[in-house]
Amino acid sequence: MIHKRILVPDRVRRPPCAGFSWVDRRFVREFASKLSRDAIVLYFFLAAVSDKHGLSYYGDTSIAVRLRLSEKAVGAARSELLAQDLVAYQLPLTQVLSLPRAKPVQRGGLHALGDVLQQLGRDSLRKE
Repeated sequence: MIHKRILVPDRVRRPPCAGFSWVDRRFVREFASKLSRDAIVLYFFLAAVSDKHGLSYYGDTSIAVRLRLSEKAVGAARSELLAQDLVAYQLPLTQVLSLPRAKPVQRGGLHALGDVLQQLGRDSLRKE
């Protein structure tokens, strides 16, 4: 096991005094590999600039300038995020959404224990 130690003690990250920003680690583990570089950059940008409800008013032109992308690339990246259910969009707002629930992992035809127990419960209710 790696022993962790703080490298720069006077620079430990703290939640911001103003604003709100964080990224769920599941984004990196479960979604980033399915997205283009532009979509990942856009997601991190939106997470950084959004308020406590995940809302951002940044328009495509402003985003394009800040991320050094074309407006067309911003639109394409947003479409990827929409397709993965990571953001909602209704001009002029973009909302970074909570991540979709993790899907049960199935290996070799075996179902997750929770799925099996739920099915058993449903079957027993039908028999009554």
